Amino acid sequence: MKIGIIQQRNTSDVKGNRQSLINKIKQLAAMGAQLVVLPELHDSLYFCQVESVDNFDLAVEIPGSETAEYAAVARECGIVLVTSMFEKRATGLYHNTAVVYDTDGSVAGQYRKMHIPDDPAYYEKFYFTPGDQGFIPIDTSLGRLGVMVCWDQWYPEGARLMAMRGAQMLIYPTAIGYESSDTPDEQERQREAWTTVQRGHAVANGLPVITVNRVGHEPDPSGQTRGIQFWGSSFVAGPQGELIYRAPNDAEDLQVIDIDMQRSEQVRRWWPFLRDRRIDHYADLNQRFLD
Repeated sequence: MKIGIIQQRNTSDVKGNRQSLINKIKQLAAMGAQLVVLPELHDSLYFCQVESVDNFDLAVEIPGSETAEYAAVARECGIVLVTSMFEKRATGLYHNTAVVYDTDGSVAGQYRKMHIPDDPAYYEKFYFTPGDQGFIPIDTSLGRLGVMVCWDQWYPEGARLMAMRGAQMLIYPTAIGYESSDTPDEQERQREAWTTVQRGHAVANGLPVITVNRVGHEPDPSGQTRGIQFWGSSFVAGPQGELIYRAPNDAEDLQVIDIDMQRSEQVRRWWPFLRDRRIDHYADLNQRFLD
């Protein structure tokens, strides 16, 4: 399967960001992409650096006019498209939601982000209600996609549940970067930890992983921090965690990566982790912590 990824710098111009993405989606389709993945919350700047009720104006209804634009380009290009939207579900109820469109422009499914961070410059709990749909893969004409969002990528449980439900790949739209005051050594440890944990999901489940991040510096509107330097580094890993492609950490990138969808079958025969799981001894995983 040919995977198209868009690593983009964003501005405060929502319509401009969206048009740029649509143009790049068409470029990737012309390059042969069958599946295109966009970064997290790709229509705007990463607004969660501050807690402001005015930012709820950025939320969109699903379906709505904004989603119709992405549906139209998926249909025009004949691709499966993974998007990431700030969803207004109801007045006062909002989610961070991935919406997947099939090749005919129909909505194949959606996933509401389950793990919601609350850290300096990542005040997502102010905006997003945790997902209530579970870890359910989305069936498309290209296969069954295990789509999650950003902070979900640190948790092996979500990846495992997607794999147990038959996902053929794991996909993570992402918006993550350095706090600018961190030392260069600390910044690199964070970026490598982020890459490593997701490569571990690929190994543990025998599945490809596609992760697409934004890139570039976005200032903190409050001035309390130096803003976020999004570290890019979007990547595709194979089912043994092998890095098939990794984007730069400081520049936009538009790339089509070819992955062998048959390889997971062979890898799972060599390493039958699902067979050997001791499911009779995992009940304690339902606890927050074991004293």
